[in-house]
Amino acid sequence: MSDTAETAYQVLARKYRPATFADLIGQDAMVRTLKNAFQADRIAQAFIMTGIRGTGKTTTARIISKGMNCVGPDGTGGPTTEPCGVCEHCVAIAEGRHVDVMEMDAASRTGVGDIREIIDSVHYRAASARYKIYIIDEVHMLSNSAFNALLKTLEEPPAHVKFIFATTEIRKVPVTVLSRCQRFDLRRIEPEVMIAHLRSVAEKENARIADDALALITRAAEGSVRDAMSLLDQAIAHGAGETTAEQVRAMLGLADRGRVLDLFDLVMKGDAAGALQELAAQYADGADPMAVLRDLAEITHWISMIRITPDAVEDPTVSPDERARGQALAETLSIPTLTRMWQMLLKALEEVALAPNTMMAAEMALIRLTHVSTLPTPGELVQKLQDGPPPPSPGGQPGAPSSGGAGSGAPIARGGHGGAPSGGSGPRAALAVAEDPENALARYARFPQVLELIRRHRDVKLLVEIETCLRLISYSPGRITFQPTPDAPPDLAQRLGSKLQNWTGARWAVIVENEGGGRTIAEERDAERLKLEAEAREHPMVQAVLSAFPQARITDIRTAQEIAAEAAAEALPEVADEWDPFEEDL
Repeated sequence: MSDTAETAYQVLARKYRPATFADLIGQDAMVRTLKNAFQADRIAQAFIMTGIRGTGKTTTARIISKGMNCVGPDGTGGPTTEPCGVCEHCVAIAEGRHVDVMEMDAASRTGVGDIREIIDSVHYRAASARYKIYIIDEVHMLSNSAFNALLKTLEEPPAHVKFIFATTEIRKVPVTVLSRCQRFDLRRIEPEVMIAHLRSVAEKENARIADDALALITRAAEGSVRDAMSLLDQAIAHGAGETTAEQVRAMLGLADRGRVLDLFDLVMKGDAAGALQELAAQYADGADPMAVLRDLAEITHWISMIRITPDAVEDPTVSPDERARGQALAETLSIPTLTRMWQMLLKALEEVALAPNTMMAAEMALIRLTHVSTLPTPGELVQKLQDGPPPPSPGGQPGAPSSGGAGSGAPIARGGHGGAPSGGSGPRAALAVAEDPENALARYARFPQVLELIRRHRDVKLLVEIETCLRLISYSPGRITFQPTPDAPPDLAQRLGSKLQNWTGARWAVIVENEGGGRTIAEERDAERLKLEAEAREHPMVQAVLSAFPQARITDIRTAQEIAAEAAAEALPEVADEWDPFEEDL
């Protein structure tokens, strides 16, 4: 029984836990700094280790503790970066039972009372070791009051006391604490280093595991040594002899990356039926639909990186065949297409996570992806349409509606009866509030110029009533005859005449008749808009847009004359020679 206890199995993460700085992998900068500090006897009073899970923060803290307290095999050694591992202090620290090296998990002991215990005990010298060392893991979990209680001791600790903190959330640690510590950022382990380390451990365990299986484990570990060691432990047990990539993929619930590339290729070709069939086959083989979509997103990102930085194809966790396929896809797919795919996959992942049936949600996501994948991007569509024939000129259209006046010759898409007013309604008219009575009526030779006057004075209510309730019978400068619609306000004629007289300084005659009027401006506008929309739909460029985007609709139509008029209106007006300094600007 005792033999069995002595040879009890240890998980690989503990069995191969680094015992010296030489055993740490991927943290060369930190190791070099610590070695120099120990050699120069410039050991900081407090350290803080930060990094993602499993990169060796707590392990490094224990190695520093051993190095500070190691006395060597003969008991005469001093602080060193190469602890012997056999003296009483090294053994006790490694086993977590040293009385002078206290480890505290701040995740479970967050209060100020827990810190008070440390503060009260720092004044007593170490029982047997050179230094009394406090290791606080996940230090960011401490409360604000606990941090405040620790500050003074942390700034001026006794010479025999050292603090070592570890955290995965360095931003949550107060700056006042950080400023009192020597900080070390533990990096994610690079894939090449991780694969070599896993291969070394597997050889020591006399376990045979394929290189592509190690690559899968490395990718899944995401830079965490502890995660990688746990997965390696599981993979060796899963393989029961020689572990293959297929076995690791099944263990991790991953789809075959080659098959995911096949699925990605089908999606980008717009083959919905083929994509659904491949997804169903992967699902039948045990792949999680959510994992398949995540793999599609990962491949989209990888191909985008190759497109931008060709060196990204040299990923050691990817097989040569997959690299060749990724390179080929990067050469054929544009960045706009890939970014659109990325955004849609992110949305699909959200939907699948919330859906009651993940497979059904994943299938609907694939249908949407395949439908959109073959559509041109907006930039490509514009370029394609620009390369086509120019739109036909809308010239020669009769522009004057029956409501009076000689039109501008341009079809009406929106607004009043024409474009910018001509002749007498030039820059000076745009600046004047009260017109010169002698010249006022000459400036309004056409009814559309009256509408422009109302617009300039921003009388929205009157303008709407004129456009929707007034059927113009005849117009001449200073005289308007119209037929009101049934819903016209009874005082429309009186208000219109009064406003025009105030604005122009001339008397206006506004006459109401019971019949003889034409269509209102709104009716003309709607009829003209429908006509223009029908003409626009016949244009090759618009037809191409509607064909590429079936759900698109025409929301606004502007003629070339209107665009020119708007540009002229937005430009600064020129001041006429006869400008009157006493006129008020709008």
